[in-house]
This record gives sequence, structure tokens and C-alpha cells, in this order.
Amino acid sequence: MILAIDVGNTNITVGVFDKSELVTTFRMTTKMQRTSDEYGMVVRDLLEHNHVAADEIKDAIVSSVVPNVMHSLCSALIKYFDIKPLVVEPGVKTGIRITSENPRQIGADRIVDAVGAYELYGGPVLVLDFGTATTYDFVNKDGDFFAGVTAPGIRISAKALWEDAAKLPEIEIRKPSTILARETISSMQAGLVYGQIGQTEYIVKNMIRESGLSDVKVVATGGLGRIIAEETDCITIYDKDLTLHGMRLIYEKQNR
Repeated sequence: MILAIDVGNTNITVGVFDKSELVTTFRMTTKMQRTSDEYGMVVRDLLEHNHVAADEIKDAIVSSVVPNVMHSLCSALIKYFDIKPLVVEPGVKTGIRITSENPRQIGADRIVDAVGAYELYGGPVLVLDFGTATTYDFVNKDGDFFAGVTAPGIRISAKALWEDAAKLPEIEIRKPSTILARETISSMQAGLVYGQIGQTEYIVKNMIRESGLSDVKVVATGGLGRIIAEETDCITIYDKDLTLHGMRLIYEKQNR
């Protein structure tokens, strides 16, 4: 079995693969500072809780957008699992070509999502990730990652509302029963969710129009992506595990 570890700005998501089968997943918070020993023990305990023995883990792949986590996390894998993980970074075989102006500026998370969507669903494909940021990344039928859009994520927008407006409360992010809100909480929910739906539809429509491509699949992932995917016809597929499968596919392309 292999560990696929996706280090995001908010959470660290861990998937356990037995060949191509995703056996289990679990999450840890990213913002908590941990030593290598803490990472090692937490991961081992969570594996045990999910009925996976630590000695069944034979290798690991890590994708990260948070550099200051990497030393402790990779050290934990070496110390507690006797594994030197594969890190998604320039030079790693991915099966796609980054043809944007500054390839090294493209985050590992976006590359992993692009690989997952292209390999699983084919190109051309537009990949939407509703995470800390909301990203829209385009891969053509030849596997060229050629364009991307980055916008504030729903949680960032929500946090800005309740932190920067003194009288607005912290709320649950969910779609209200109607856009015709009659009180503060549902008005905030309507603005956040329907605003994200409108942004998604506008950006997707115009990226496809300007690309000149046809038969584009639109694949969404990310924690809040399901809320948006259920409310718009512009998203073809919602795949909550797209990032982890992208990491697995990258791992399989290496000569480990």
C-alpha cells in the first residue's frame, strides 16, 4: 500500500491506496505546528483507527503548497515508516506539459488535479478545485496545461465578511432555501453560495469560449465543490477524491 499525502493551506488529506483502490482517507489540520515525531505518531494512530497496519505502507507520495511543513512531515515518514517519499515538484514525471508562461509558479496541487482529471476523464478538461482558493485550470486534448484562473475560495470570502464587518457573525456555509434572504445569516449564505455559483458559471463559460475548444469536460473537486456542482449545469463531474487519484497516477509514472 502507498500513502498519498496532500498538504493544503487548511488541511492535510491522507489517502491509502492498495494499487488503484482508495482504501481509506483521513485529515489533519495544516496550521498546527508539529514535530516529525508528532506527525509520525498521528499518522500511525490514524492508520490504525482506519484498520490499516503501519507495516503495510510500502511507499508514499507528497504534494504540498505549504513549504514549512515539509521537513517535519518527510522526516516523520523516514523515521516512522522507513520511507523516503516522492515529492511532487519540478522534474517529476506527470504525463502533462505545463505550457503557461511560468511553469514553476504552478502549484503542486493544481498539477496533481490536472493529472487526475486528464487521466481519468480525458481532455480537453477544465479542472475546478474549491479549496482555500478556487482554481480553474485548463488542459487540452494533448495534455497541455495552458491556462488557469485563481480566485478567493468561499471560506476566504466568508472569513473576510465576519472578520472585517463588525456586526456580521461567523456562519455555516450552505445554500439557503431561497436567494430572497430576509435576515442576516441567510443573506450572507446567499451571497457566498450564489455568488460562487455565478462566478463559476461566468469563468467556465468564458474560458471555454476564449479557448475555442469544444466538448470540454468540466471536473470539480474540493471540500465545498459539491455544493456548487449540485447547483449548476456547467460542471460535468464532481470527484471528491480527484487530488488523491492524481497523486496515485503520478506515483505510478515513476520508476520507484
